[in-house]
Amino acid sequence: MSDFERKDEAVNRQAPVFAPETKQQGMPLSAWLVAGAVVVLVLAGLIVAGRRKGAEIKGIQPPAAYAASLPLSSLAMSESTSLSGGKSTFIDGKIKNTGSSTVTGVTVQVLFRNEEQMPPQVDTVPLALVRTREPYVDTQPVSAAPLAPGDEREFRLIFESIPANWNMQMPDIQVVRVDTK
Repeated sequence: MSDFERKDEAVNRQAPVFAPETKQQGMPLSAWLVAGAVVVLVLAGLIVAGRRKGAEIKGIQPPAAYAASLPLSSLAMSESTSLSGGKSTFIDGKIKNTGSSTVTGVTVQVLFRNEEQMPPQVDTVPLALVRTREPYVDTQPVSAAPLAPGDEREFRLIFESIPANWNMQMPDIQVVRVDTK
């Protein structure tokens, strides 16, 4: 065999320069592991977010035992209409902790009475403390800034729907649950 034939044979054994590339099928294992971790984290987040801190309060409840140590004062109502035509009613006021425990959560019941001798609308909502007033009123839960003994803070309650037969008077507000530490 001549040198020329050997070189020709060696070239034929090498992969052709313009041969189509072979593609790997499927995704690499590392991509599957990352995707799986993301799915597990999202599911865990949904489970944690879906949990409630206690039983939902239904019906008119008696005041909480610590309620006498949390007087509400300077109550004022206002309304706002959004561009889409929705209406919000706000109740602003002050809450003071005259007790000896630090308060980390407050739930109030608000009774919107009517003049037609029908049962009032009862809304049970968490009390939100006012964090700032400028450039707009921003609220936060009591757990974000607990009320130490002697503290007084402003609060805001927001209602998106109030019955049409409401008598337009300040509703009754009572503290029905208090979380302390």
